[in-house]
Amino acid sequence: MKRTGAQILCESLLREGVEVIFGISGGTVIPLYNAFSEYPQIRRILVRHEQAAAHAAAGYARAMHKAGVCVATSGPGATNLVTGIADAYMDSTPLVVITGQVSTGLIGKDAFQECDITGITLPIIKHNYLVHDVNDLARIVKEAFHIAQSGRPGPVLIDIPKNVQTAMTDFAYPETVDLPGYKPVSEPNPSHVTNAAELLNQAERPVIIAGRGVIISQAYEELRSLAEKYQAPVVHTLLGLGSFSPRHDLHFGMLGHHGTVAANMAIQEADLILAIGTRFGDRATMRTRDFARKAVVVHIDIDPAEIGKNIVPFASVVGDARQILCQLTPLVNRVERPEWLLQLREWKSEHPLAPAAAPGTLSARTAIRQVCRSADDRTTIVTGVGQHQMFAAQEYASPRLNGFISSGGLGTMGFELPAAIGVQMASPQDAVWVVAGDGSFQMTMQELSTIVQEGLSVKIAVISNGYLGMVRQWQDLFQQHNYVDVALHAPDFVKLADAYGISAVRVDNEEDIGLALSRATAHPGPFLIDFVVDPEENVYPMVAPGESLDCIIEVPERTQAMAS
Repeated sequence: MKRTGAQILCESLLREGVEVIFGISGGTVIPLYNAFSEYPQIRRILVRHEQAAAHAAAGYARAMHKAGVCVATSGPGATNLVTGIADAYMDSTPLVVITGQVSTGLIGKDAFQECDITGITLPIIKHNYLVHDVNDLARIVKEAFHIAQSGRPGPVLIDIPKNVQTAMTDFAYPETVDLPGYKPVSEPNPSHVTNAAELLNQAERPVIIAGRGVIISQAYEELRSLAEKYQAPVVHTLLGLGSFSPRHDLHFGMLGHHGTVAANMAIQEADLILAIGTRFGDRATMRTRDFARKAVVVHIDIDPAEIGKNIVPFASVVGDARQILCQLTPLVNRVERPEWLLQLREWKSEHPLAPAAAPGTLSARTAIRQVCRSADDRTTIVTGVGQHQMFAAQEYASPRLNGFISSGGLGTMGFELPAAIGVQMASPQDAVWVVAGDGSFQMTMQELSTIVQEGLSVKIAVISNGYLGMVRQWQDLFQQHNYVDVALHAPDFVKLADAYGISAVRVDNEEDIGLALSRATAHPGPFLIDFVVDPEENVYPMVAPGESLDCIIEVPERTQAMAS
């Protein structure tokens, strides 16, 4: 039976199990949206800006462990997706991005809303396609999902000219893909696993770094089994949060720029680092020449390009983290490490995370701590980027695995609200809390309208300090308190929420936090809490740029270099 290209696309999406897409229609995707009306199995979420469509698809992908799908028209619709595509690429998030394009006869002629989106996205995408022939469309969709979801996940873009969407051909969806040049490795080399195990068995002060690769491979139980058998402390990168329960006695928090003292000192005093599914980003390692300077590094990653890119390991294993841990754990000796773990617990107890707000003001840390501690195993925390993100990462305490979703590599302000829409679509019966700064929130706050229109029950904590807080902190600490273009005007968020039909309250003291959280949790629909906090509270601990992990600023009056 003959079908149009638009119908073929819809049929192909159904074959790939797509249930939700995020996007905005426009001139070059009108045929596609016309076809969507014939496929009620695919729910369409009409966002207010295409960047939000990409972030929402990313939130959905990260919650569902499969590719999220977003759609935009050509020209500005496509270019508005670029930030979300780059964010997904940096954080290894599988997306299939569908854009409309002007008809093939107009390409290269500067037609209305023509844009070379395949050229623009080339450095920030796993692969992309410009479809010239409707007969290639089904195969391309099959390949796109395979590429996006296999190996190291990432975004794939399919750019479809308008006349390809309306052209007709017979539909046949391929059962397999044939990509001779794309052969990602998932099964590890057994000798490399054996070599890693031998190194682990020689260590006395090991540390496991859990990165996002643990979450991508869903190696939660495998990581826990290894840590418990091997009695190794576990620290995590920002995107590794949610890979290992923060309530486990072997959990010692996040390492890096705003890592805990215990985590950073563990790295610097370890004699072996087992890094799982991390690219050793600069915010995690800080000054690389001094990173884990006493340790043998063993690096596990599915992407061979990451091996030796930032930190040169002594040994490595390329492959899927779950498969590797399944093979590695039986080869590792069961041991006890009372002295090493006692040292870490002493660091943890001697250097607690403490509010640093001025007297008489509400601490952002205190507000975020209570939001995070209210989260149970049915709650996901989604953050934006800035001080609030670091407070939330430090204070996250939920037992939910994969329960913390944030923008890591690109550091995209405005990620939180649209990503939370995607997370809520993935888990409609579960709770989703957004933790946002007043600067980050204002970048995509128009998506409050999407939340209401779609009947979602997202809860929102806006941390209002009147500044671009992280930039202000750096200007405070490293630019002699010279605040330049960081003071931030914001609307009355309670009135704004009311204008969208969302219930909201304002909290400016610690005593009212519990009641506000109870009201938000009990409310059946979306709810916003505007936390008015100390405008100049900084996030500690902190490692200054260019310093090693053991040069830690805790609070101004207790600043100390802990380097040995």
